[in-house]
Amino acid sequence: MIFHSLFEYSYLWLPLIGFVIGFSAAVIGGGGGFFFLPVLILFYQVPAQVAVATSLAATIPVCMAGTFSHYRQNNINKRIGLIFIITGVIGALVGAFLTSIVKSDHLKIAFGIYCVLLASQMIISILKNRGKIQKTHEDLSKNYKTSRGSSYGFLAGIITGTFGTSGTAPVLAGLFALKMPLKIIAGTSIVVVTVNTISALGAHFLVGRIDLTLVYFLTIGTILGALAGPKKMAKVKLENAEVPARFWFAIIMIVFGVIMIFY
Repeated sequence: MIFHSLFEYSYLWLPLIGFVIGFSAAVIGGGGGFFFLPVLILFYQVPAQVAVATSLAATIPVCMAGTFSHYRQNNINKRIGLIFIITGVIGALVGAFLTSIVKSDHLKIAFGIYCVLLASQMIISILKNRGKIQKTHEDLSKNYKTSRGSSYGFLAGIITGTFGTSGTAPVLAGLFALKMPLKIIAGTSIVVVTVNTISALGAHFLVGRIDLTLVYFLTIGTILGALAGPKKMAKVKLENAEVPARFWFAIIMIVFGVIMIFY
């Protein structure tokens, strides 16, 4: 169901919030849904089911703009992306169904727990491998790449459909596990997230409610941010930046997760 909520002056902050989220999402390879959901629920008191579907709708313009910009920078691994996409679409449809049968409060808490668990796993992996000689993407076997891509892709689809967060975190976790360069991770991730988000939004048209007023205000800023992100990224040297990027992304996930659980 699609509807328009009444205008509120607090909505005027959404384009600025959207620009920051769009810029950050394009740089890390996401669609911004991970940040949209807490903003809508915590600051605008939007019910969780409405926030999920609205977040997905607001994420698509970010994904489209980010994908176009990363494609121009040649930052996309098509083969790996396809593996994530095939299983991700299946997961997204399953996740959208789960949203329709879960209560709003339970959905919010489940999202918080998911953030904390996945971020903790990322930090443990970083600490465990600290100081060790790291393999490169070329060192990994084809079967390993396929199995990791399929499992993380399906998980990302489930998360996208259930929480409306674009599934960026598991996609990034999977691509990091495949030892790809940071720029390729960002570009490939946003392609996967785009397809997952479109699949999940299609399912939510049947079971969810989308507030187009919020979508309009968010996307004004997010599109500009998503186009600017990869261009800025191309000018920055990213050698040895994978571990710090993973670590700080995990810390942000934990903070949002704890807030969603206990708010």
